[in-house]
Amino acid sequence: MTQPHPALPIERDAERPLDPPPGLARFREEGPLTRMSYPDGHLGWVVTGHALARLVLADHRFSARVELHHVPNAPVPRSDQPARPGLFPLMDPPEHTRYRRLLTGQFTVRRMRVLAERIHAITADHLDAMEAVGSPVDLVKTWAQPIPAQVICELLGVPNAVRVLFQSHALALGRLDATPEEIRAAAVAVRGLIGELVAEKRARPGDDLLSGLTAGDLTDEELTNIGFALLGAGLDTTAHMLALGTLALLRHPGQLAALRADPVIAERAVEELLRHLSIAPFTLRTALEDVELAGRAIRAGDTVTVSLAAANRDPLHFDDPDTLDLLRPAGGHVSFGHGIHQCLGQQLARVELQVALPALVRRFPTLRLAVPLEELALRTDMSVYGVHRLPVAWDA
Repeated sequence: MTQPHPALPIERDAERPLDPPPGLARFREEGPLTRMSYPDGHLGWVVTGHALARLVLADHRFSARVELHHVPNAPVPRSDQPARPGLFPLMDPPEHTRYRRLLTGQFTVRRMRVLAERIHAITADHLDAMEAVGSPVDLVKTWAQPIPAQVICELLGVPNAVRVLFQSHALALGRLDATPEEIRAAAVAVRGLIGELVAEKRARPGDDLLSGLTAGDLTDEELTNIGFALLGAGLDTTAHMLALGTLALLRHPGQLAALRADPVIAERAVEELLRHLSIAPFTLRTALEDVELAGRAIRAGDTVTVSLAAANRDPLHFDDPDTLDLLRPAGGHVSFGHGIHQCLGQQLARVELQVALPALVRRFPTLRLAVPLEELALRTDMSVYGVHRLPVAWDA
């Protein structure tokens, strides 16, 4: 009797929560491309090899359109509706190209330099606030979330008067205890605030990304959805990369000591943490035509799950891939994707991580977990991996 094809592994080793699910390595043993079943009954594929992941992500025959995808980790029916205007990450060219080109023009060297200066100040402010509150604290709530939230407000030009309200709704989207109704309400509220912001920028443009985009031919709906997409891409991911990156350093005291002793290695350290943790565990593509890949016949309509976590631990590309080594030669990981859909704000995210992580470990040299590892609430059921709460302590 033929055995059914396995589903995407999601269970992690409780003693090694920073590693990808062990089942991904077993997939890779069968080859870089393996048959996989989806919760809705679709029979597709999973890519676990680094070279093949880059190939698929750069191949125009594989689509990023959301209405073509089958979801590998949730029993939800496929949506047959295309992405809303402005949600460019879920589109293919030429629509994707149009939005991407407009946005690339807004990530100027001058704007990134100004934001980098603000990131230093924002980080210092939140470290001061942590020290004032005193040990212990939840690092997610007091440091990891507020820093990227503030940076996104700077990027979009959110006025100071509404930043607290904006951030509270935005952060509610990832709350551990939020009900589906509360999450939907928060999403509606965030869209409403961004819509009001777009109207304000049209009337009184400032020196920010949204103001820059209003000079073109984008509609209010497109601008609102672009703002929402940038919020989702830049807040949750960076926040949980900061939190999980800190946890990884606390779990590897030798590596933490190296970063504290020599902040110059921050750039290389961040690249290694991005590779090692892969907080966005996978991305999806769907074949637009019949394709031969790694000797296998992919049919038009087949969804391919590209496991970024597995690709970043591929022993054919990385020596000793399961070891966290902050001095590992930087580069080569696919944590920001690859090809035309590679993360647009990756340089901004890198600056946030390169500034915030070394500043944290220097300010609090005795930083440690305040609870046993097994008590941490991990985001195992969400699209971005991380920790819901990270209680930490330090000596006064």
